[in-house]
Amino acid sequence: MLGVLLARAGVKVLVLEKHADFLRDFRGDTVHPSTMQVLHELGWLDEFLTIPHEPVRHLRARFGETTVQLADLSHLAAAAPFIAMIPQWDFLNFLAGKGRAYAGFELLMEAEVRSLIIENGCVTGVSVETSKGALTVGADLVVAADGRTSTLRKAAGLKSETFGAPMDALWFRLPRLATDSAQMQARFDSGSIFIMLNRGDYWQCAFVIPKGANARVRSEGLAAFQKSVGALVPFEAARAASIENFDDVKLLVVQVDRLTSWSRPGLLCIGDAAHAMSPVGGVGINLAIQDAVATANLLSAPLRDGQLTDGDVERVQARREWPTKATQRLQLVMQNTIIAPALSGKGRIKPPLALRLLTGLPVLSRIPARILGLGFRPEHVADFIRDGQGTD
Repeated sequence: MLGVLLARAGVKVLVLEKHADFLRDFRGDTVHPSTMQVLHELGWLDEFLTIPHEPVRHLRARFGETTVQLADLSHLAAAAPFIAMIPQWDFLNFLAGKGRAYAGFELLMEAEVRSLIIENGCVTGVSVETSKGALTVGADLVVAADGRTSTLRKAAGLKSETFGAPMDALWFRLPRLATDSAQMQARFDSGSIFIMLNRGDYWQCAFVIPKGANARVRSEGLAAFQKSVGALVPFEAARAASIENFDDVKLLVVQVDRLTSWSRPGLLCIGDAAHAMSPVGGVGINLAIQDAVATANLLSAPLRDGQLTDGDVERVQARREWPTKATQRLQLVMQNTIIAPALSGKGRIKPPLALRLLTGLPVLSRIPARILGLGFRPEHVADFIRDGQGTD
C-alpha cells in the first residue's frame, strides 16, 4: 500500500517481495472499514468489492451457553460499514495491479532482503538475494514492512518493548458446506477458545491454546486434537476428521511488542515490523495500512523533492505511536480479562460484565464497532495523493 501511494504521488519506489507470488495461507483476512475508506478515497472501492468476499456487519461470540453481540458495524460513518472477509492474497494482487499503473512503481518478486547497507551510520540501501542472483539496491529511504520477525529491524539494532500474551494459536482448515452459516464464528468455553473465518469453500480455524502449549497438544496425539475440535465446531463433530495430520496444523506464536524508536537515519519500520499486534480484533493488517497512509502523507513530498530529513521520518512515529499504544493497551486488557480466564479452565465461562451490557443495550455495541472498524486515529489519503502525480 505504501509503495502504491508513493508512486501515485510521483515518488520512484521499489517493493521487494520474498516469495514468487502472494498465494500463502495468511492468518488474517479481515479488511476493515478503515482500509476500505482508504480505497474509497482513492476511487478503488467499487472495483475492490467485485472480488469475492463475505461482508460481516455484526460480530458475535458465544461464551458458554450465552451469545453476545460484540460490535454492530452497520452504523459506521464509512463508505463500507462492514468487515470484508477476503483472502489476503487477493488484496495484495489488487494493490500490485494498481501500483503497476504508475511509471515510478516497481514490484520485484522472489527478492529476499538479506541485510542493510550502512554508510557512516546511515542506511543507504539493502542487499537482496533474487532468483537471478545477488542484487544491491540503493535508496533515499528503506522501509521495513517485513513483519513481526523483521530481518531489517534486527539488522538495524532497533530495541523493542515486549508486553506478553497468554496464548498462541493453532491454525488449520475445515471443510465448509453451502448449508453452513456464512458468519464468522467465535466460541469461548472453559479451557478453550475457537475461531472460524469463512473462506468460501472452507473454514480457516484458530484453536487458541495457552502460551507454549503447542508441544503438549501435539504429544497428546491427533485423535485427541480432533476430538477437542469436534466438540467446539457448531456442526457435526466428524468434520474434524479432515485434519489428517499435524502437518495440517500451523502454529502462530502470538506476541505483542513495540519498537521504542521506529527509525534510524535512512530506515523506517511500519506495520508489524514496528509493532507486533495481538490477533485480538484482527486489526493488525488494518493498523499497518494506517501506518502506510500516514507515511505517504508525510514523506511523499520530501522524497519526491530529494529533501528528506531524519526529522521527516521521525514524524511518522509521532503520528502513529498514540493509536498503536491505545490499540495494544486495549488488546492487553482483553487478553487479561477474557482470553486468559477462558484458557485457564477454571470455573464456568460467562461473558464479562462489559460484554453483558452490550447485549442488554445493543446501541452500546456501536462503540466497540467504532474502535474496531475505524481505529483510534483513522488516516485519510492526502488531497495531493488522491489527485495523483502518476498515470492511472
